[in-house]
Amino acid sequence: MFPYIPNTEQDEKEMLEVLGIDSIDRLFDDIPAAIKLGRRLDLGSPLSETEVSKKIKSIANKNTSTEELVCFRGAGAYDHSVPSIVKHLISRSEFYTAYTPYQPEISQGTLQAVFEYQTMIANLTGLEVSNASMYDGASATAEAAMLAAANQKGDTVVISNTVHPQTREVVKTYMRFYGTKVVEVPSKDGVTDMDALKEAVNGDTVAVIVQNPNFFGIVEDCTGISDLAHENKALFIMNVDPISLGMLKTPGEYGADLAVGEGQVLGNGLNYGGPYLGFMAASTKQMRKMPGRIVGQTVDLDGKRAFTLTLQAREQHIRRDKATSNICSNQALNALAATIYLGALGTEGLFEVADASAKKAYYAFNKLIATGKFKPVYDQPFFREFVLETDMDVDALNAQLANKGFLGGYNLEKEYPSDKNRVLFCVTEKRTIEEIDCLVKAMEEISW
Repeated sequence: MFPYIPNTEQDEKEMLEVLGIDSIDRLFDDIPAAIKLGRRLDLGSPLSETEVSKKIKSIANKNTSTEELVCFRGAGAYDHSVPSIVKHLISRSEFYTAYTPYQPEISQGTLQAVFEYQTMIANLTGLEVSNASMYDGASATAEAAMLAAANQKGDTVVISNTVHPQTREVVKTYMRFYGTKVVEVPSKDGVTDMDALKEAVNGDTVAVIVQNPNFFGIVEDCTGISDLAHENKALFIMNVDPISLGMLKTPGEYGADLAVGEGQVLGNGLNYGGPYLGFMAASTKQMRKMPGRIVGQTVDLDGKRAFTLTLQAREQHIRRDKATSNICSNQALNALAATIYLGALGTEGLFEVADASAKKAYYAFNKLIATGKFKPVYDQPFFREFVLETDMDVDALNAQLANKGFLGGYNLEKEYPSDKNRVLFCVTEKRTIEEIDCLVKAMEEISW
């Protein structure tokens, strides 16, 4: 019936006899009949390989990507340049098909790649240790909150309203099943309201979570938050953008206990939303409480440099009740892309990417305001994203921009209902001055 299944009818009969059942349908008796389809799938007539390829391509072509549109949108996923060496190396079969390195003696390449990734993330964040690695930035933040809830006395996580809205929702979901309350601190002038934060943090607080740069692209001054958290026996968790760390103060310098964030910007494409890469770094004190796994460096019997899984705190490795997390995949291929990206750029290269992004963002900011169609919303320093207000509906504006070949900014009203007609623009180092000027010209031509 299904020629792509290699089992013969005799094979099928023998397997059913071993199981003591008379048909394959009996394997699915636990599924209620009411939710079974009850008929064959309506897939149409058979197609040749060439016809299937054409059909799939026609479906895929309904998507419009950043290959066709010039991207001025960020809001958590960013159109940065990816050096060609990244794709070339991660496509090698020894990396592309590698799985969990349970046997270190035959997995030295994978283990070394992970070790180098951890080292780079630790250096980048200014903290002592990194794990390998998390599903994405949102779940990494939630995992950090879980770590705090499991090890600190109290029942409340305090999180700033300027943290990415989707990250806040993921944290709330995790904490709801952990029996921990989540208190949101409002923003003031685009940044965390420090007076409100001080009022919210108390002896019941297990963690304080702040994002820098925040969702509005603004660089937050996190001075004093570490002391506030520690005075109340809570952990200070910073959600950070790794590209920004090429030029901004690190979580370690701010006294953070944990640094988490989205690593998509490090050599990983937009990929229509995934797969992405969450990272987590911690102080030595929190090391043994971290989820996931940590690769360590050692020597073999001949005294040569070698690598092994040093800490494995996931439930696949130890008793479930002792596990720190149920993270079961370390996104190693995405982490390898980040490692190659950082290795190719180096410290100076990463600074240049951050510097170019910031300078071009400020250039676009000033040029858009000069059109008279936008006005600034916040008088705050920003990194590569900024908020502008206009008289036009943002969705309508973006529809017209798409017709002119641009992916416009993010409509903030979708997440912040009071931010009507406010748009979050993003400019990375990938955008040219010519592209920014063309965007400005398009704005001037649009009928308002």
